[in-house]
Amino acid sequence: MRIVLLGAPGAGKGTHCKRIVDRYGVLHLSSGDILRRERAQGTPLGKRAQGYMDAGTLVPDDLIVEMMSKAIKAAPEAGYVLDGFPRTVNQAEVLDQALSENGDGIDLVMNLQVSDDVVLERITGRRSCPKCGAVYHVKNMPPKKAGVCDHDGTKLVQRPDDTAEVVKNRLATYYEQTRPVVDYYRARRTVHDVPADGDADEVAQLLFEQLDALEQE
Repeated sequence: MRIVLLGAPGAGKGTHCKRIVDRYGVLHLSSGDILRRERAQGTPLGKRAQGYMDAGTLVPDDLIVEMMSKAIKAAPEAGYVLDGFPRTVNQAEVLDQALSENGDGIDLVMNLQVSDDVVLERITGRRSCPKCGAVYHVKNMPPKKAGVCDHDGTKLVQRPDDTAEVVKNRLATYYEQTRPVVDYYRARRTVHDVPADGDADEVAQLLFEQLDALEQE
């Protein structure tokens, strides 16, 4: 089961990838996590990426794809779900080429559809505990006591990248660079659009219906 999960920032990709992993036993492959791990481990790929990251420039597509291809090759037989990758059409093209060279390919592409207003509300409402890392939401998942972590009583904070201005910039980047990836896949295979504005449990059930059908093929 080789899955690509697409969607705007705040669409719930990370949340639903965890649910997919729990239900189907596939590997969650997050490009951001893998990039940080390669760098922390000081691998040749990580060292190459570090120079770009330290300079504040984007890590080149070919390096990102090389990292992801390496992780994909190490995935278990059950398969994997890609989160945050591919981010550009070029990454999608290079990934397809790399997979085809190994006789592989993507089995299912799902696109979480969410409105900009919902994205803004979801992300700007997030609060986190600087001590234990617990994450809350002022509306959807508030702490028992407003502004205070349930676990250790630490005052909750809003991360700098969760402000309205930053979120709007991230959305602009998404529409410019990543939204075209949906069209790239749609031109080559079926893309399953999944409405994701609503309750997470309802969205998960829609995703599971597609994945259950894939398992039965």
